[in-house]
Amino acid sequence: MQTFPLDRTETRDNFPHFLEIPTRWADHDEYGHVNNAKYHTLMEMVIMHYLTVANELDLAAGGVQCFTAENLCRFHAPLKFPDVVEAGLRIGKLGNSSVRYEVGLFVKGRDEVAATGYFVDVFVEATSESARRIPDNVRACLEKLIP
Repeated sequence: MQTFPLDRTETRDNFPHFLEIPTRWADHDEYGHVNNAKYHTLMEMVIMHYLTVANELDLAAGGVQCFTAENLCRFHAPLKFPDVVEAGLRIGKLGNSSVRYEVGLFVKGRDEVAATGYFVDVFVEATSESARRIPDNVRACLEKLIP
C-alpha cells in the first residue's frame, strides 16, 4: 500500500473519491473563517457519504458498529464562506478490524490543499463492543479506495 505525507504537498490525484460540500455561514467563527471543529465534520461527511450513499451500505446491519479510535486534522489554508469544499478520500491502512481513512480538503477551483487528516475507525460487535472483523461487503467497498 502506497503511503502519502498528509501535508500541504497533497494533490487531488492522490484521492480516488470526492464529495463537494458547500460551506455554510454558520460554520464561521469570530475570526472570519470556518471553525476548526467543522473540518472534522467535513472529513466525517465524505467518509459517511462514501459508505452509506455512494455504496448504499447499512453499517448497523449484522450487529456491527464503527467507533472512531483516533483522528487528526492538519490546517494548511483557511476555508471561508461561500467556499465549496472538495473533500477527497482514500484508505491509508486497512486491517482486520480497523481502517484508516485519509482525507484532503480542497477549495473548489484551487490546487492547494486546505487541510489534511485522518480518522481511524474500529469495527466492533454492537452489544459487547469488542473488535470484530470488517464485514466482507464493507471491506470490498473500502478496497476500492486504496491508491
